[in-house]
Amino acid sequence: MLTLQNISYQHPNKELLFENIHYTLNPSEKTALIGNNGAGKSTLLKIIAGQLQPTSGAVCTDVAVYHIPQHFGQYNEQTIARALQIDKKLVALHAILTGDVSESNIDALNEDWTIEERAQKALSAWGLQLSDLSHPMAALSGGEKTKVFLAGMAIHQPDIVLMDEPSNHLDSRSRKLLYDSIQSAKETMLIVSHDRTLLNLLPFTCDLSRQGLKLYGGNYDFYIKQKQAADDALLQKIQSQEKDLRKARATEREAIERKQKLDARGRKKQDKAGVPTIMLNTLRSNAEKSTSKLRNTHSEKISTLSEALQQSRADQEALAQMKLNLDNSLLHRGKILVTATGINIRHHQQPLWERPVTFQVQSGERVTIKGDNGSGKTTLIKVMLGQQAPDSGQVYRAAFNSVYIDQDYSLINPRLTVYEQAQQFNTDGLTEHEIKIRLTRFLFSKTQWDTPCSRLSGGEKMRLLLCCLMIRSQAPDMLVLDEPTNNLDIQNVEILLQAINNYEGTVIVVSHDSNFLDTLGPTKVIELG
Repeated sequence: MLTLQNISYQHPNKELLFENIHYTLNPSEKTALIGNNGAGKSTLLKIIAGQLQPTSGAVCTDVAVYHIPQHFGQYNEQTIARALQIDKKLVALHAILTGDVSESNIDALNEDWTIEERAQKALSAWGLQLSDLSHPMAALSGGEKTKVFLAGMAIHQPDIVLMDEPSNHLDSRSRKLLYDSIQSAKETMLIVSHDRTLLNLLPFTCDLSRQGLKLYGGNYDFYIKQKQAADDALLQKIQSQEKDLRKARATEREAIERKQKLDARGRKKQDKAGVPTIMLNTLRSNAEKSTSKLRNTHSEKISTLSEALQQSRADQEALAQMKLNLDNSLLHRGKILVTATGINIRHHQQPLWERPVTFQVQSGERVTIKGDNGSGKTTLIKVMLGQQAPDSGQVYRAAFNSVYIDQDYSLINPRLTVYEQAQQFNTDGLTEHEIKIRLTRFLFSKTQWDTPCSRLSGGEKMRLLLCCLMIRSQAPDMLVLDEPTNNLDIQNVEILLQAINNYEGTVIVVSHDSNFLDTLGPTKVIELG
């Protein structure tokens, strides 16, 4: 069992991410953890895994927890063994097998004599034939990196598994394997994902927002229905409270006007009757006190109604929707940008592709690159952009400018703040105020402008890059997106699609998200095999 007791987390800049989270994950439960980008889902998983300390509260569990992280380049400097946290055991095992039976090696191995065999078997089950566990993570594709961490479940055999966007980067075949693995698993699971197919496999859904963590007893489709019903009820409540507040203010105004008219009539009668001045002053003072008391009575009611309305509006989450409107490329439609004839790349002394690749990309096209994990999709993009030359065949590239948003968000400088990163794309001399307006449109509030980019989630990094495209004075001729939906919530995926469909430049997309590709409607598909 896992219990979260009053968990709160505050960033070093004092920005509160979430507070007073109470939750119990029972044995064998499989639960989806959802929420808008930046709500703190990844942070909460890291707290549960013991990788981050909460600002307050405690995580209570007496069982083994295994964390499958999001990855966007932060593991590239590690070996497979180090990423799986079995490197020390392997070093100790190899030392013992060569005769070094020191106490430190015996302790490090902890009688786990099958660790290497078990690791190889686990990796193989996910389609990874990696005989050398000292192989660098940087040499693997995004999907292969994900599979390494997924293999860790069989290696470590935990009681609780935390998954952060596990279907990211996986091809359709590997996603099917992931779905089957989750359904057949006996472990307790808490899974962060935007993959609707995966979310609907999980019998419980938890929604993380500024209002806390709310459990829904059903899968994602059930959650959507319940959330819509709750949102409709809250909207009706707000409309009713607004009506009550308007009525209360009108009643106050009418009551005071009526009282003032009565007081004015009374003063006229008193003047005609010749009431002494001292008596008139007393009567006027009493009338003013009476009016003030009446005003206070109504003000208390209005204040109560106003506070209730403000609370209801606070409960009504603002839709996490980016304002994205890309300019169009200056290139004429149909201009030939890239022509490749019979190209191939050598990988481990062997051709990367069984069949040499031939294609042509013209301005204005929507091109999808398809292939299994490790088939060289990212490599082909680098050839298209002139970042890598093929080992055989010919490539023609016209002059064009492009923006490449890769899986590791390498355009983001982790040493810069959010505002400083946006300023890097300010080629048109926008003022500081104008840049901050654009950041706000992309859901980066004032409290986040000075946040280091290194602390952003994957979805926030994607959002920031899209914002940077809006700040740049001229849109690119070619927009290259490598798994663009991996870290965006479902709402923002729809907005990204709308922006791409309105953009008249060339779009190159690598994605395993079938819904995204169907909506994009590619005009050309390049198949790698």
